Amino acid sequence: MATTPAPPAAPPKPTWDPRRQEAPFPWLRPTIRIRLTLLYGGMFLIAGILLLSIIYLLAAQALRTGSEPLFKILDGNGIKVASDDCPGVSTNNIPLTAFNDAISACTDHQRQVALDNLLSRSLLALLGLAVIAFAFGYAMAGRVLSPLGRITRTARAVAGSDLSRRIELDGPDDELKELADTFDDMLERLQRAFTAQQRFVGNASHELRTPLAINRTLLEVHLSDPGAPMELQQLGKTLLATNERSEQLVEGLLLLARSDNQIVERKPVDLAEVASQAIDQARSEADAKGVEFRGERASAVVQGNGVLLERIALNLVQNAVRYNVPEDGWVEVTTEVQHGHAVLVVSNTGPVVPAYEIDNLFEPFRRLRTERTGSDKGVGLGLSIARSVARAHGGHIAAQPREGGGLVMRVTLPI
Repeated sequence: MATTPAPPAAPPKPTWDPRRQEAPFPWLRPTIRIRLTLLYGGMFLIAGILLLSIIYLLAAQALRTGSEPLFKILDGNGIKVASDDCPGVSTNNIPLTAFNDAISACTDHQRQVALDNLLSRSLLALLGLAVIAFAFGYAMAGRVLSPLGRITRTARAVAGSDLSRRIELDGPDDELKELADTFDDMLERLQRAFTAQQRFVGNASHELRTPLAINRTLLEVHLSDPGAPMELQQLGKTLLATNERSEQLVEGLLLLARSDNQIVERKPVDLAEVASQAIDQARSEADAKGVEFRGERASAVVQGNGVLLERIALNLVQNAVRYNVPEDGWVEVTTEVQHGHAVLVVSNTGPVVPAYEIDNLFEPFRRLRTERTGSDKGVGLGLSIARSVARAHGGHIAAQPREGGGLVMRVTLPI
């Protein structure tokens, strides 16, 4: 379970998970549509405020607020004045100068009232138009960005392993249509590549398995001959072990190639049952090494492929048994449901694993402190296959060193 020190692996690339949960308030996300709406509405609001300010200044200048009155009463004989808006204006027993001052003050007051009414009503009108502008901007932004929505939906469908989907955007030959056509061309090339890969995997399954099976049969026939010399029997056993290793390598590579894709046909699978079957298959090897199995396995049903999920559990359990301490070792296998996810945990005693070596464990043909081809414990694909199968089911696998030696492998799958 560990290798000669290798160059530090590159940090994992972020991947987009199409199954990730949406935010509780998706309309609060700073999407392009929201930003365009704010841009359109903000520009209209700024233009409206500038226009309102200019109108207000021009109206104030036209009304000449605070200037000399437009007229004066020079002779008040025979003039009677009454006003509900200016109760201070009265020709009864009031000096003519005070009357003119009252007229001027009342005129200024009415001008100010008119400007205030103009400002308040203009602000109300601007507010109503701003609401209309934001709503119109939101609708127009949605219409303009609708092709991007189609591209996003198609990308999500493709992420679910439906490479036959195409955008096929119609409309004017603009930048969005060019982007959609480029995306369709890319999907076409990807589909051809995946089809060729599947065809290659199918052909390789036949072309690689058949000669290895023939070699195994011939070797077993020769080894069954009681009259064969001891040297020939020893050579046959060595060749048979080498052939078996080659078969394991081929099976592992083919499984790794198949498991890199998403699982299309899913059925209910109980991780507790899968883990128990893996323990049963590895029990004879564990008994031979003196390794004890521990742990409680609660029911944890997921939607997936039972054969591939069993491969995850078997690879983890076999690694835990093979890379253990020489005496009084144990392997703890537990299954449970946590926070809406099914969790399989495999812990074991074993040699101390440096934290910086953890990422290398999941690389193909990598082992801790052993050469790529210098170990008889496996072909170095177990954890790579486990990670690929977990990803194909929408989950992930993580490893961490266990205090005192060994590893804790944690597989998390969506229910």
